Amino acid sequence: MRHHDRHTHHFHAHDDAQHIEPCDRRGHGGEGRKRRARFFGHGELRVVLLDILTRGASHGYELIKEIETLTGGHYTPSPGVIYPTLDFLEEHGYIAFSDDEAGRKKIAITADGEAWLDHNREHVEHIRARMTARAIGHELRKNPDLKRALDNMKAVLDLRVNQSEIDAQTLKQIVGVIDRAALEIAQL
Repeated sequence: MRHHDRHTHHFHAHDDAQHIEPCDRRGHGGEGRKRRARFFGHGELRVVLLDILTRGASHGYELIKEIETLTGGHYTPSPGVIYPTLDFLEEHGYIAFSDDEAGRKKIAITADGEAWLDHNREHVEHIRARMTARAIGHELRKNPDLKRALDNMKAVLDLRVNQSEIDAQTLKQIVGVIDRAALEIAQL
């Protein structure tokens, strides 16, 4: 059963939108601009949708809003990403559609979907932790002083490690400095 007539194809599109690898955009409106990397890895949106559905049946729009909430507003999948992913999950028996009292399609996880999610619980927890960390990281980078300090650290590391010969002892010292800084920050 298809939940929407315009989505009658088999799953061939990326289910994890934002699959945009860094690329050179010269000649396309910007000199050397890069596009951001995808938010979810291949297949991870499926996992996130199933995880959301364990908390109750939903509609496509509500799933989109829940993902936006879970990512701290940093990723909002489009219907063109959500619906093919839902088609894929339905075709594999992990979700089922039914009509609600208003005639809209309600989506629920099936027993097979719950079993698959339970079997992949470690992966689910890893995705949840990464979503939380990315949302926190995004907020931290909004602070101009912190952004400057992080950019400075990246530039120095790039200059010292990637653009010059470095011996094992110097590399060990650099790792030590980073580890001590991380420990000091953790103890604040």
